[in-house]
Amino acid sequence: MKETFDTLSASCSKLTTLRYSTSFSLGIYFLHKPLRQPIYAIYGFVRLADEIVDSFHDYDKTYLLQKFKDDCNEAIEQGISLNPILNSFQQVVNQYQIDHELIALFLKSMEMDLNEQTYCNDKYDEYILGSAQVVGLMCLKVFTNGDEAEYQRLKPSAMRLGSAFQKVNFLRDLKADFQQLNRSYFPNIDLTNFSHAAKKEIEADIENEFKLALEGIKQLPKSSKKGVYLAYIYYLELFKKIKKAPPEKVMNNRIRISNGHKFGLMFDSLLRHKMNVL
Repeated sequence: MKETFDTLSASCSKLTTLRYSTSFSLGIYFLHKPLRQPIYAIYGFVRLADEIVDSFHDYDKTYLLQKFKDDCNEAIEQGISLNPILNSFQQVVNQYQIDHELIALFLKSMEMDLNEQTYCNDKYDEYILGSAQVVGLMCLKVFTNGDEAEYQRLKPSAMRLGSAFQKVNFLRDLKADFQQLNRSYFPNIDLTNFSHAAKKEIEADIENEFKLALEGIKQLPKSSKKGVYLAYIYYLELFKKIKKAPPEKVMNNRIRISNGHKFGLMFDSLLRHKMNVL
């Protein structure tokens, strides 16, 4: 019976999330139980595509990404894939009627990572949309569970949150992206001379997006609010730590939040949620 394989597929998506991201794993855990597996499936799909372009340097990444794209489209159409991650993902796409255009935009952003080295303003916006904002919208489709009016109402905030997360990732990973992958995402920023002024400009943009995203988080259904807020708190704390660091440290070190600190943030955010002071 396919149910056994579907269970295996779901386990693979969950394991992928647990292996790659403590922050998102804890955030997902605090979603209501029926929402957890769909979000694991979305994360697993996104993570696998990202691995192709970021890690598989000894292989033909263009071929692998195209095959992944073709396999994904076939899985959604056929309702099955022998790739457990894609099998898990197609179930969510079909169950929650996730717009296929969101998936296409995400995969286009992954293709950009195969070729683009320095991003102009338009390419930067296109990349943020595809790599981050549409992922937020995929998750929002799950959280709103078919309520199109609610989806449209919360859509701008979900996009802001995805964008803020991605831009924090860019700052966190400056060294690896620039020195190892030869990528420079932030437009009009000279990373060979990363200045305080440039860093402040980037941070002001991110700060504004966090502020706007929080308004949407407050309006999420009870089933998803606590988990999304926890992920928000983790990223906000990472952002605050990056803000305190001088440009040269950000450029040469990957700034992190320790797991112990994450658990402390978790208890604090759960208390705030319980007291309804988000």
